[in-house]
Amino acid sequence: MSDARRRELRETYDQRTPDAGIYALRNTATGRVFVGSSTDLRSIRNRFEFAQTTSSIGALDMRVAADARTYGVDAFELEILDRLKVDSTTTANQVAEDLAELEALWRSKLADTDLY
Repeated sequence: MSDARRRELRETYDQRTPDAGIYALRNTATGRVFVGSSTDLRSIRNRFEFAQTTSSIGALDMRVAADARTYGVDAFELEILDRLKVDSTTTANQVAEDLAELEALWRSKLADTDLY
């Protein structure tokens, strides 16, 4: 790959808007739900798919690891609950604060669910 092409790909990657939001890992065996937030939902989905493909518990959040050992990685489902609109003017601190608020909102929405 040429240096020019490498630079072009790097610039494209750097200019992409983050796919931030709230996600849930549902344990279908127990009904428990883990609610988390991420500034990069794509990486969460990739890690989850990797965990399922390789049965690698370490790729999941450590708070669900014990249940993943007991019930297996295949007992979990990933669901994207909410996406945060982020533009070029949004600071990292704003994203973190908004994600914390959204996560708290989703935890309260799921208050009657057994949460991790």
